[in-house]
Amino acid sequence: MSLLEKLNTVKKIEEEKQQAEPESKAGTAVFGESNKTSDAPISKEQELMLKLQKKIMYEAKGDQDVKSIIPKIDSIAQKILETEEESFETVDTKKVVQDLINDVTGYGPINPLLLDPEVTEVMVNGPYKVYVEKHGKIKLTTIKFRDNDQVMNVIDKIVSPLGRRIDESSPMVDARLPDGSRVNAIIPPLALNGPSITIRKFSKDPYTIENLIEFGTVTSDMAQFLDACVKAKLNVFISGGTGSGKTTTLNVLSGFIPNDERIVTIEDSAELQLSQDHVVSLEARPANMEGKGAVTIRNLVKNSLRMRPDRIVIGEVRGEEALDMLQAMNTGHDGSLPTGHANSPRDMLSRLETMVLMAGMNLPDKAIREQIAAAMNLIVHESRFPDGTRKITALTEIQGMEGDIITLQDIFVYEQKGKDENGRVIGRFRPTGIRPKFMDKLMNSGIQVSNDIFWDKQRV
Repeated sequence: MSLLEKLNTVKKIEEEKQQAEPESKAGTAVFGESNKTSDAPISKEQELMLKLQKKIMYEAKGDQDVKSIIPKIDSIAQKILETEEESFETVDTKKVVQDLINDVTGYGPINPLLLDPEVTEVMVNGPYKVYVEKHGKIKLTTIKFRDNDQVMNVIDKIVSPLGRRIDESSPMVDARLPDGSRVNAIIPPLALNGPSITIRKFSKDPYTIENLIEFGTVTSDMAQFLDACVKAKLNVFISGGTGSGKTTTLNVLSGFIPNDERIVTIEDSAELQLSQDHVVSLEARPANMEGKGAVTIRNLVKNSLRMRPDRIVIGEVRGEEALDMLQAMNTGHDGSLPTGHANSPRDMLSRLETMVLMAGMNLPDKAIREQIAAAMNLIVHESRFPDGTRKITALTEIQGMEGDIITLQDIFVYEQKGKDENGRVIGRFRPTGIRPKFMDKLMNSGIQVSNDIFWDKQRV
């Protein structure tokens, strides 16, 4: 988009207000924000920004691109200060210039947070409170928006390119940034404190299993075991609580899939970063303004079965699609990698039963459990600890049925032993000494896993 297209609202407002009020009282509808002018006096910072915008429009002349004018903004601001030094002597010029650049090229005040590699999550609670997550800890920042309109402008800038909308009739939306970062936005009347944005950032360079070992999320023995399970096309379910790192782990495990296999990914908002060549990414779609045209995860799961997939990767199972997923696993579509929310491996099975019932099929409990036991081989459960660290706390084999109960067996577990003086979690990963029943399947696939990794070498 050209610079003039971004700034043309300013000129219209100036013309409308020219006879009615001084230039410095021009409305604040700029950069695509609300076209309603305000009767309240504007601050010196806003006045300088309006003058900058007018000057940039003059400098741009024609249809000049945004990138070519950005380096000139600082010098334009200095020219204004030279002629009106007394008016803006208390204004932080550098901040105004940076705010203007952020508005034009990025996402307003939160743009520096999105560029900060140490920030993993950005949470906007209305215009005056912005929180971030750094190193697993949530902190309040000093960043503020001007008003609700500026927050709404950022939300519109995120969702509009995706063909999605957010307004009073549809006040919630899930979206993504160009780099794949997950975005959720909710606005009044549902959000009482003003428009709220939650952005879950993803690393520009996807994490590898080596990174997870370095972070202390897994051990090298656990990594070797997971590598073998994925390559042998076992059905691996990744469970955990909110923010526990399920999507990151899914990205890492998907990296073990051989490059010659056809992978179909299914997500609410596309965020997986697969490195393989043969990948088809499918994304669910909400209903339009008339309440029609919705495409659910379940619709996509059914469609994916006709796409000749070697692997089906589901970003998150949270509803009736669980039934179709289990049926796919039980009809030759091995090697699936779904994720779901749960507090433990056993809880994940209970949630799956509930989700299957959401499909409206009046199936007996035992039949559902038999489907789950036959379909799934391994549950990878991940937890987030109070110190902000994330660890895979259990690798649990689904061994089958005993009566009406699904039998589970932990292969690796994480044992927490307490905290140190800095509040950091103390514990260790421990193999249980149990050799999985599906080891024969690994060997039949030509994958060798040493039995030594299943023995606790630190056991006294």
